[in-house]
Amino acid sequence: MQLYSEHYVSAKSERFVNKIWCLDNSIGESVIENKLVLPNGCFNLAIIDGNFIEVHTSKSKYEMNSGIYFCSQMTNKVLVNIQPKTKVTIIQLHAWTLSMFPQYDLSNFIDSIIKINVAELPFQIEIQSEIETFLNTINAYFEALADSNSNQNAIEKICKIIRLREDEISVSEIGKLLNSSQRLLQIKFKAATGLTIKKYIQILKFRKSVDQMLNTDLEKMSLTEIALYNKYFDQSHFIRKFKDVTKTTPKMFDPDSYFLSQKR
Repeated sequence: MQLYSEHYVSAKSERFVNKIWCLDNSIGESVIENKLVLPNGCFNLAIIDGNFIEVHTSKSKYEMNSGIYFCSQMTNKVLVNIQPKTKVTIIQLHAWTLSMFPQYDLSNFIDSIIKINVAELPFQIEIQSEIETFLNTINAYFEALADSNSNQNAIEKICKIIRLREDEISVSEIGKLLNSSQRLLQIKFKAATGLTIKKYIQILKFRKSVDQMLNTDLEKMSLTEIALYNKYFDQSHFIRKFKDVTKTTPKMFDPDSYFLSQKR
């Protein structure tokens, strides 16, 4: 049985959905313990089928039984324990996706999880569905959303500017590119994501650094090279920021303890 798997939506849906991933202990007889997840700048919609999972964020411990849960942006590593006879399907939404629904103010919602009713979702899903059914439902909804919203809003534009820049960009530079005040952009961004723009930039930079550390297709880079490439001041600065998120150093980092993105 493969515990972790990734599944990809259509090209048009990828504007709003990064991927769907599964944690499958549905035929397991024992608890999968102490697995870790790193922040990645996305929201997650988690569908729990079976017994329950236990999730520890930097704020609280959550026991998530069968149902649907909305997971905020995470700023530190998250610990997960998966009970036997339990399957978790996670729809990973880009940071700007929730900004398409302005009735939600997420300013103070980070490192947190809430249970939601299926009726609150803009699309209908069954908890016991197979991954193909989830993919069909998600593609149908988000392809239609893309068609009806051809123009990018401010949050999507901010995120795209940050993601497409090779070097680190400041909030003032983003404001100039969008012809908007920094203060207004910050207010809009935090309401839509729960993060400041600076924190979002830091999370993406951190994940890029981790990917470089684990990329076996390239010759191993030194910590100094990774630090400087990702615009940390020096190796010490990189190690300090790495420990802030993972509570360990880059050299002590054990990728086998984490659910990490697969190379496509």
